[in-house]
Amino acid sequence: MSPFLKHDLYRWCSIPAEKLSAHPELRARFRMVRDSAEMGRLMAQELVDVIVASNQKNSPTRAIIPCGPKCWYAPFTELVNSKKVSLRNLSVFHMDECLDWQGRLLPAKHPYNFRSFMEEHFYGGISAELAVPEKQRFWLTPSTAEKVGATIAAAPIDITVGGWGQDGHVAYNQARRHPYSAITLEELAESTIRVQENNMDTILALAQRTFGSAYQFVPPMSITLGVKECLSAKKVRVYSDTGAWKQTALRVALFAEPTPEYPMTLLQRHPDAVITATQETAAHPISENPDWDLL
Repeated sequence: MSPFLKHDLYRWCSIPAEKLSAHPELRARFRMVRDSAEMGRLMAQELVDVIVASNQKNSPTRAIIPCGPKCWYAPFTELVNSKKVSLRNLSVFHMDECLDWQGRLLPAKHPYNFRSFMEEHFYGGISAELAVPEKQRFWLTPSTAEKVGATIAAAPIDITVGGWGQDGHVAYNQARRHPYSAITLEELAESTIRVQENNMDTILALAQRTFGSAYQFVPPMSITLGVKECLSAKKVRVYSDTGAWKQTALRVALFAEPTPEYPMTLLQRHPDAVITATQETAAHPISENPDWDLL
């Protein structure tokens, strides 16, 4: 059963993108940027600012980092290298990883092997003298889950950077749709590191995005940080430039009360969380076709 009425969703999706950030019913902080390039620069700058502030105090920085959106890696590399920003005191907690049907890690060249992607695009271009030490790169796998969880719990996380999925999942905290084990909002909020089956709608969305709708090749399982770990950070910043398949989740996150059907609605409870979307992602076909009669 939907956590809100259909006419409420229709109303939220009818709001023009340019009116979202100042809308009187807004329940979460929201920014709209022009395009992927602008968003990538913003993402990179916000993380660099946190690192620089810690470095100036000779303090460590602890960050939860996603595999995507892709637009921020090149700007981050350029900023770090050009400004000589040391990442030697940065600890990176990778928020999720895809698994095969037996819960095993994927081959290195698989497009959903997040570690391979991050080693190339996040770490690969950083000057050696500035780079994050290997021992401070916390890869999330079934065998490292206990260590990663304990390390996150040991000290505050400074910032969580992420995106969101078609159902508003942050990391791989998908809406749980198992017919025999529904969870409450509070159970979702307290969720921690786990291995899980991926939802069918997640698989179909990724198939359409990457494999020409060949769902047979999408990883059916994943390991993820829980909502509790992701929202434990002092700052939470989530971004999307993916367009159509993120548009409705964004509207729900901005206007609906928190609900386990859309996990990112829990961002409303965080004292310093900001949602950022490109114009394409902030738009919605219902808002652009006011003559549609869908109710």
